[in-house]
This record gives sequence, C-alpha cells and structure tokens, in this order.
Amino acid sequence: SLAVALRAQKLIFLTGAPGVLRDRNDPSTLVTFADPDDLAGLMAGGHLAGGMRPKVEACIRAATGGVERTHIIDGRAPDALLLEVFTGAGCGTMIVGRKEKATYLGVDLAG
Repeated sequence: SLAVALRAQKLIFLTGAPGVLRDRNDPSTLVTFADPDDLAGLMAGGHLAGGMRPKVEACIRAATGGVERTHIIDGRAPDALLLEVFTGAGCGTMIVGRKEKATYLGVDLAG
C-alpha cells in the first residue's frame, strides 16, 4: 500500500526463501518471472502457504496498483539484491504487471 501511494518503481521483499516456489520443499521449482494472474493461480492451486502467501498478496496489490516491479529474494544469499536487480539472470522472483509481462514476452494484448 505504501509502495503504491509513493508510486514506487520497485518493491523488494528479502525473505528466507529463494523466491516464490511452486513446491515450497523444492528450490528447483523457483518461479523467476510472474504477473498477478500467475501468482493468483499459484495461490488458488494451494501452492503458496505460510509466510509466503502474504508477501505474494502484497506483490499482487503493488503490481496492480502501479508499482512496476516487485521482487521476492533470499536475503540470506550473498549479493542476492545485486544479482536480482542488476543482472538479467536474477536470483529470485520478479513480479510485473500484466502489460509489462506482455512487453517482455512480445505479446500484443490488443490482439
């Protein structure tokens, strides 16, 4: 809510998990890129539980409220913030609005 009110470009959550996981017991299921619809689907499917769920809900509110990018990254990993924000590979989950996701993927939302 604060990020939306401030018209922030980024909102970053540092957590004890590598990011959003499809299976919270398997780090190889890291979701590296998502939009609010993707995250809502994961929640509806019961894939997000515990402390990750409120973080994801906040990311959805931020992305739909105009924050360009939100990130959920592992605050315990060395240089995680730098890797996520300043490299193409990243190291956590980046959440963008639907329109920005379409731009990344080269999809025409009008057609």
